[in-house]
Amino acid sequence: MTDTSNTRTTEGAARAPRPSLLRRLMRYLPLIAPVLLWAVPCCVLLYTGQRWPLPVRVAGTALFVLGLVGMPLAMARGHGRRQQDRAAIVGDTLLGTSWVLFSWSVLLGVFLRLALTVAGVGESQERARIVAWAVLGVAAVLLAWGYAEARRVPRVRRVDVTLPRLGAGLDGLRVALITDTHYGPLDRARWSERVCERVNTLEADLVCHTGDIADGTAERRRAQATPLGTVRATRARVYVTGNHEYYSEAQGWVDLMGELGWEPLRNRHLLLERGGDTLVVAGVDDVTAEASGLAGHRAHLAGALDGADPGLPVLLLAHQPAFVDRAAAAGVDLQLSGHTHGGQIWPFHYLVRLDQPALAGLTRHGARTLLYTSRGTGFWGPPFRVFAPSEITLLVLRSPHPPTSP
Repeated sequence: MTDTSNTRTTEGAARAPRPSLLRRLMRYLPLIAPVLLWAVPCCVLLYTGQRWPLPVRVAGTALFVLGLVGMPLAMARGHGRRQQDRAAIVGDTLLGTSWVLFSWSVLLGVFLRLALTVAGVGESQERARIVAWAVLGVAAVLLAWGYAEARRVPRVRRVDVTLPRLGAGLDGLRVALITDTHYGPLDRARWSERVCERVNTLEADLVCHTGDIADGTAERRRAQATPLGTVRATRARVYVTGNHEYYSEAQGWVDLMGELGWEPLRNRHLLLERGGDTLVVAGVDDVTAEASGLAGHRAHLAGALDGADPGLPVLLLAHQPAFVDRAAAAGVDLQLSGHTHGGQIWPFHYLVRLDQPALAGLTRHGARTLLYTSRGTGFWGPPFRVFAPSEITLLVLRSPHPPTSP
């Protein structure tokens, strides 16, 4: 690999894009979300015709009120100034639990009740109780399964990607992608070791991490991140920042990744050469970098490609799929991203699609550009993954002109 470019910090910044609909809505969520998340399942389970005995209603209501009050308090102590990991675990778990209860209270509260009514099953009270037990049963199963899915070592997802401009000498190049490891309040040092062991079994030429390494500073999460230093690649290990780095002293993470032997691609590129052909491997800071106020941190694609031969194929690392519009305009061949977690807990998937152009997998954007969006290797916040399994990705790059046999 040859380093051919440097980060440029003196050029004028591009105009920041207008905040998306989801981001505008997010401003008001802290005020209304906790009430909705706890009040809706409380009503569906206790006050829609079940006629539970008074002690059941009182105890149930008390639990929901406790969740409504306790979740914001725990999250404030866990993710606010105090950064108390135990409080963060409690708050995040309550958040995931309330989301699952809310989602299935709405779905089953409407559709199952309607189906029971149409089928003429029981009286109104009996139908209400069937719905309540169904919501509790489905939520319990999904939370148990989702927890196991979140904590396991991700399965490897192999994807063959044909790039029309890729030279024959690079046909079969193996690119391993991990992203959104989100080392955090739940200590996952052993999990991190096992993830790195699995990556090493792939015998990749290039290993990429597209950001959101952790929630917390590099100093605080060092023990969980240290196994990344054991990852092997025949050519290079490259990394770009995610938005969560900018909540937690991003420069510290850039420095630590460099210390662990990873190449931080901060608005710069490297050249990967094999068999007489060359691939430009570029990276940009996350799009939130400039708002962080850190000197020299911003997403600058022109700087990342400065000095690169425009006739060469380009592999770009950018944390958020939303960056693909800029990548397509610049003629990038393949962008690798994370950020979405594949929605993490269904049906949050549909909200993510309001903010990002892709949820997961390989998609085409424009005449040339392909985007691969990983569902992420770890999880953020709630320790659950429901209908959004984590992944380690092996992308095998294919040339339309495979090498000829001697």
